[in-house]
Amino acid sequence: MTNSSSQRRALVVQNNFSPFGNKLVQSGYVNNAQMQQALIESRKSGRALIDVLESITGQQLPPDLLRQYKKQQLFELKILYGVESLDPEISQITSTQVSELIDTLIPIDLCRRYSLVPLSKSDNQPPFVLVAMVDPDNLQAQDDLNRRLRPQGLALQRLVITVEDYRRLINQYLDEKEKREKQLDDQSKVDVNKDLEGLGYLDLQDAPDEDDANLDVSDAEAAPVIALVNKIMIKALQEGVSDIHIEPQEEFLRVRFRKDGVLREPFAEPFPKKIIPAVTARFKIIAQLDIAERRSPQDGRIRRIYDGRKVDFRVNTLPSRYGEKVVLRILDNSATQLGLDKLITDPESLQIVQEMVRRPFGLILVTGPTGSGKTTTLYSALAERNDPGVNISTAEDPIEYSLPGLTQVQVIREKGLDFAAILRAFLRQDPDVILVGETRDRETAKTAIEAALTGHLVLTTLHTNDAAGAIARLDEMGVEPFMVSGALLGVVAQRLMRRVCSECCEAYTPTREELARFGLSASSEGELTLYKATTLQPNEMQEARSQNRLCPKCGGAGYKGRCGVYEVMRVTERLQNLITQGAPTESIKEVAVEEGMQTLLAYSLNLVRTGQTTLEEVERVTFTDTGLESELRAKRKTSLSCRVCSADLKQEWIDCPYCMTPRFQD
Repeated sequence: MTNSSSQRRALVVQNNFSPFGNKLVQSGYVNNAQMQQALIESRKSGRALIDVLESITGQQLPPDLLRQYKKQQLFELKILYGVESLDPEISQITSTQVSELIDTLIPIDLCRRYSLVPLSKSDNQPPFVLVAMVDPDNLQAQDDLNRRLRPQGLALQRLVITVEDYRRLINQYLDEKEKREKQLDDQSKVDVNKDLEGLGYLDLQDAPDEDDANLDVSDAEAAPVIALVNKIMIKALQEGVSDIHIEPQEEFLRVRFRKDGVLREPFAEPFPKKIIPAVTARFKIIAQLDIAERRSPQDGRIRRIYDGRKVDFRVNTLPSRYGEKVVLRILDNSATQLGLDKLITDPESLQIVQEMVRRPFGLILVTGPTGSGKTTTLYSALAERNDPGVNISTAEDPIEYSLPGLTQVQVIREKGLDFAAILRAFLRQDPDVILVGETRDRETAKTAIEAALTGHLVLTTLHTNDAAGAIARLDEMGVEPFMVSGALLGVVAQRLMRRVCSECCEAYTPTREELARFGLSASSEGELTLYKATTLQPNEMQEARSQNRLCPKCGGAGYKGRCGVYEVMRVTERLQNLITQGAPTESIKEVAVEEGMQTLLAYSLNLVRTGQTTLEEVERVTFTDTGLESELRAKRKTSLSCRVCSADLKQEWIDCPYCMTPRFQD
């Protein structure tokens, strides 16, 4: 033995290093002073001893010494925590097992929070999961793990692992996960391209984000999701739909169009689930919404140029169980023809509305559900008054039509510019006619009525089921009945019904039972010919398309376009008295029918008689038991013939003077 070896051994004994420290000094990797310095610096900084030694010596630790260091480290951890230690290199832990357990049993956020890695699952009795932990004594980690494992009948078995090995295993999992996601993303692009092959007849390019971007130029280089989103919008415009629904489901993405008031699926197959986030994000980007906000509803707008005309899409997003649902309302001004005579087909109802619109002041209400055409009716009324000598101002949210000669104001609630504020400003702008897009609160309603009482014609909308219900709605808002009776000129309630296709409809004679269901009498109607829509189911439509048997006009839907149904209640002196007295809605409706109001049901049945729609549409849109009962009661009250002997009664007798039959009592 040389003198130098003896000296190093003497120094080791003198300084009382750990066995690994003694080994380092004996091997000559470090001297005594360097070892002492490394120990002190490691304790102060918390850095690993190996890192400190390598920085001091400027050379890496030899593999045999590194193995010795790790062996000692695992032995110390085993003694410290009282559980078995793990060396992944010796135990040959497979990354597949680790990935499967993290993906299905113990999620990655839990692994990172407590510095642990699930290694394997054993089916022995009792079954258990082997988990390597940097700190096996962490009680919170044990509780969280047991909460996850116990419901599945699994026990927890702990091992101790070094920090370096934990980091290596987690990083290996994350790298492999990123690789898998990239492969899925590449496959998703292939799948989307396959999905888009069936839409090849729609020619368009990725529309830039700025306003007024074109939607009619081809670009084969557009990204698949961008192309898909634009093709959905183009297809909707080509088919003349009113709404687009993008609906994430558990296993797929469903796209539906609302055309003529009915939802349907325009694509033969749903789109793959994996493109849901990308499609949603694309719609939010072009609508200038916050793509990072996924927990709150958002509203936006898309403006595009299609076929030489400007088209607006009103966009709303809503968080749902499987992702954000996106609904786009299409506002295509050029597709709508304004004019009351183009909307209201009944001459008497048209004359009443035109007379109300020509009045110099007063309040006109248009009621109906969302999407029933109220705004179109209002603008048709404004078109009747649009003249250089008339000052017309509108407050809207959003502005749906552009009519030359009008002052149109967009509601901006974030800036305090709501309907009531705009309406108050209008009153200082010398208006003649004012349109308020929607009356939804007491302040707007009272301001509108005050404007109507002070010499202005005010038109606005309400959400009610019928014309008479508008009175109760205003009362609910807190508007005094005497103000309503003094300002109100009339109420127009409306619906939209699908127009039966004139090319493929089928004529038939309804049965007595069918007519009776709608309050009609077979004897009074005589021989009546009605029409039925020829509607094909999706599977029948595919077969008809392959055999070239589809109707060229409606494409198998059975209906083409829509027609309006109107209930016009003109406020007469009798109705004014009832409104002032706070009479119930049914009483107001009965008096209105007695004075000549044609109800929604009666109007729609007239459309059926003239062959414009079907009884099925009447049942879907306007037929309600309460509406029918109210109408029949009003008719009974105005009847002047005996219900048994049909004798003409000159007065409102209690009993028929001819056969002594009592009059019908409600």
